[in-house]
Amino acid sequence: MILVMKPEAHMDDALALRTRLGWMGLEVGPVVPHDGRLSLAIVGRFEGVQWEALTALPRVERVVPFTRPFKLAGRELNTERAVVEVGGVTIGGGGLVVMAGPCSVESEEQIHDAAALVAAAGATMLRGGAFKPRTSPYDFQGLGEEGLRMLCDAGRAHGLPVVSEIMDLDHLDLMCQYCDMLQVGARNMQSFSLLKGLGRIDKPVLLKRGLSATYQELLMSAEYILAGGNHRIVLCERGIRTFETFSRNTLDLAAVPILKELSHLPVIVDPSHGTGLRRMVTPMARAAVAAGADGLMIEVHPDPDRALSDGQQTLTPGQFAELMASLRIIGPAVGVAVAPVRPTDRSGGASTPTQSLIVDVS
Repeated sequence: MILVMKPEAHMDDALALRTRLGWMGLEVGPVVPHDGRLSLAIVGRFEGVQWEALTALPRVERVVPFTRPFKLAGRELNTERAVVEVGGVTIGGGGLVVMAGPCSVESEEQIHDAAALVAAAGATMLRGGAFKPRTSPYDFQGLGEEGLRMLCDAGRAHGLPVVSEIMDLDHLDLMCQYCDMLQVGARNMQSFSLLKGLGRIDKPVLLKRGLSATYQELLMSAEYILAGGNHRIVLCERGIRTFETFSRNTLDLAAVPILKELSHLPVIVDPSHGTGLRRMVTPMARAAVAAGADGLMIEVHPDPDRALSDGQQTLTPGQFAELMASLRIIGPAVGVAVAPVRPTDRSGGASTPTQSLIVDVS
């Protein structure tokens, strides 16, 4: 339930109320604005607490019950849209964030080449896997810490914050050392011990939808992280498993407006995993922008046909550049700004990063 405070209540009043509720044995969320008032959410169990006792507390104007189980991830408490900052890049602020790079970090040369080409085309973040969850134990599993170091070096060299997938809670400190944002993959969306660990850190988290997860299940996974105190979460639609076998997954673009209706958290789309087919990535990326996505995650490799993982869904440098060019036409038509092409230096790398334009699309 939400305790909405009176108009004259200040932050000191809200914090004092939060302390008092804690003495009553209640688990209370952060102080947030709600309909022009400061408010507090009781997010844990509150059996045995009388409704009248809560309404009689100092500076409390009214008590509003939650109608959905995702209390912190939903919009009943947080009516303003969240903005997540990642290494100087703003996700959810109105500009389109494009996270691009190879599925896996394979070598120093490969990741630096990939970083240079995606930066030059207008990407705002560099993606790359160092620990890879593979269906077969015989497939390439990633380079581990060495891959993280290469990814970090390439991102810094080309002015791109980096995001990579965390698979194990034991890797948390290591991942935080190298990455600007930690990704929870589809297979770990309901790894609750991992989610709880991510709730205790001050690092942005990209939470991907599970292979067969409902919207509510995705938001309840986000709730685990939020309940731990980490409010820097971005949701990602990456396709779900259906009866259709033509594509790798079924990309559910309805998730974008629906999740934005249910939640205040930013939403991005991964059309690479969503389709699993290189030729489908560009049209679905364009459709995601039109649907209102706050960003895209695109797999790009200097030579996709020789990639050690997911080459069949990975764009070539030329295809990625063409996609970015088309997004600069589509974006403004739906009120979204896309970063311009960045000039390159004589060595072929991108020069100082160009800031994305921010346009309000709420």
